[in-house]
Amino acid sequence: MEAKIAFYGAARSVTGSSFLLTLREHKILIDCGLFQGLETKKNYLPFPCKLKDISHLILTHAHIDHCGRLPCLVKEGFQGKIIATRPTFQIARIMLLDAAKVMREHYKTLYRKSVRRGLDLPPPPLYEEYDVLESFKYFQIELPYYTPLILHKEIKVTLRDAGHILGSASVEIEDLKKGKKILFSGDLGNKNKPIVRDFDLPPEDIDFLLIETTYADRNHKTFEESKEEFLQVIKETCARGGNVLIPTFALERAQEILFVLREFYEKGLLPSCYVFLDSPLAIKATRIFKDNPEFYDEEALKIFNHKDPFSLPNLFLTEDVEESKAINQIKSSAIIIAGNGTLSGGRILHHLKNNIWRPECSLVFVGFQPKGTLGRKIVDGEEKIHLFGEEIPVRSKVYTINGFSSHAGQKELLEWISPLKNPEKIFLIHGEPEKMEVFRGLLGERFKTDKIYIPSLEEEVVLY
Repeated sequence: MEAKIAFYGAARSVTGSSFLLTLREHKILIDCGLFQGLETKKNYLPFPCKLKDISHLILTHAHIDHCGRLPCLVKEGFQGKIIATRPTFQIARIMLLDAAKVMREHYKTLYRKSVRRGLDLPPPPLYEEYDVLESFKYFQIELPYYTPLILHKEIKVTLRDAGHILGSASVEIEDLKKGKKILFSGDLGNKNKPIVRDFDLPPEDIDFLLIETTYADRNHKTFEESKEEFLQVIKETCARGGNVLIPTFALERAQEILFVLREFYEKGLLPSCYVFLDSPLAIKATRIFKDNPEFYDEEALKIFNHKDPFSLPNLFLTEDVEESKAINQIKSSAIIIAGNGTLSGGRILHHLKNNIWRPECSLVFVGFQPKGTLGRKIVDGEEKIHLFGEEIPVRSKVYTINGFSSHAGQKELLEWISPLKNPEKIFLIHGEPEKMEVFRGLLGERFKTDKIYIPSLEEEVVLY
């Protein structure tokens, strides 16, 4: 046996991305994300291999389902070097510190409830801020796109632009001794969106491919169509005298929403309204975006050279808790952008409590809602939700605008994989099983069916 892959996350699911590649005596981990939604209990399980044996960890990008278990890894004994692009390192720092804070607050809330009701105490947070700071010591190799890095004299690592978020990468690993190439797609981006460039196509001579399948069963609306739908929602909601709530992730989606709102304003399309970015994390992430214009696409870079692409006159950045609370006094013509994107925590829940029961308001989802999250329940038609000990009816209009997604749709996934000539094996990862089956059927029209495989969690597969 020369090479094998173990699937330690994002196997028949969309969270907890983590894959251990073993090339002879060398072990390289690709991503180490948090499990979310229905799978959060898995975060408390010990990592299923000896962490001291892992020489390198490569991060495809800084979303928490790809980097969120890093502090756990370090606590359990990881001592290797972490490799990523510069924006990924910058964003991972703020994302992990925020994750520790959210875990601590969530634990305190559950602890109080357990004591009050005489229930078993909840498990402690996975990690504290100290553990996060300790993990930063291993952020050691900043790797630009298309710059080969040789590990152990026989392994070549190359990062390519995945077009997903700022600094996101697909990871090509070449076994120089055997002449085999293994490609991890990372999360691939939706094409023709603002700010980041479109994804790079892979080389044709890949032997083993791991490809994400988040939206492998469908195509997105075009971004232009989605912008038009978004504008129409804003106009109709303001005309009704309501507020527009946008649960959004602090990273990428929040910046895209600001970018589009600025465009609407400059074209005279945006009705008179307030815009609130009510997320300290999103505000910090926006500063990192401004610090890395070389990762923008051509259009965004032109705008950046003349003005701030993420600002408009009626925008308010609310970092302070009291400022956030004050937003709830505004009953109409407010666009409230707040985390988190799946309604599993964050300031958006307070705005939800104050607005979702009002039929004149709108709730706009612009990102994927994993199974088990409050966001998914509302998208699936839940008529009542429980928030802060209260049962609240869902009367606001609910929209899902999937053209804002930072994940490739089916058409983009097929385009990305199209250069491959004759791969030995294609592994479908980071998707729900039914979507993987749809994609496997499509790939089976071009590649032999026995070359397309859907691995299970903690399964090990020998490559050669």
